[in-house]
Amino acid sequence: MSCHDRINAWPVRRARRATTLALGTLTAALLTLIPWSGTAVAHGSVVDPASRNYGCWERWGDDFQNPAMADEDPMCWQAWQDNPNAMWNWNGLYRNGSAGNFEAVVPDGQLCSGGRTESGRYNSLDAVGPWQTTDVADDFTVRLHDQAGHGADYFLVYVTKEGFDPATQALTWDSLQQVARTGSYASSQNYEIPVSTSGLSGRHVVYTIWQASHMDQTYFLCSDVDFG
Repeated sequence: MSCHDRINAWPVRRARRATTLALGTLTAALLTLIPWSGTAVAHGSVVDPASRNYGCWERWGDDFQNPAMADEDPMCWQAWQDNPNAMWNWNGLYRNGSAGNFEAVVPDGQLCSGGRTESGRYNSLDAVGPWQTTDVADDFTVRLHDQAGHGADYFLVYVTKEGFDPATQALTWDSLQQVARTGSYASSQNYEIPVSTSGLSGRHVVYTIWQASHMDQTYFLCSDVDFG
């Protein structure tokens, strides 16, 4: 695994990963010394309820070669086997130049990979199966970490409709219902989006679209939840 791919992996770790956080902080200090292409070297993702690749990185980043993952967390296992960089670069799942026409650039069945963005790095996130879920209530908050402080023109939050089963069905635009649309957010590293739902039970996908403010850069983020 290249230094280029690992150097993005450092945000807020839990207490049990304090050593990893310290190393990540040191790595981040070196970012300006590395000649990257593009307009930014750090981005962000939904951290609660955790996006698919952020959750896989958070749970297994310190132990990603452990074969126990295959039984304990099979969807993360297939993602790590397909491309570990999808987890190391949990903050880079975006497309440039969508011009707000998201359904045109992100086809059905490819919503969680942002339309197979970044040369297919995140394709494993489209895999259908029993992804680990975060328990939520009817009213919950989407929390997003923005390492680069891009700000947001807006956020769109969708939840899959009742009766849709993400463990057996590919995610499509028609399977989603919009539950929140925000205005702009000033540059920060942490954003919160309140969400209200009703009549939902069991497993669902929360789909968050983050339109960054610094350029036409859009993030497409799948989080698996359980309404109980």
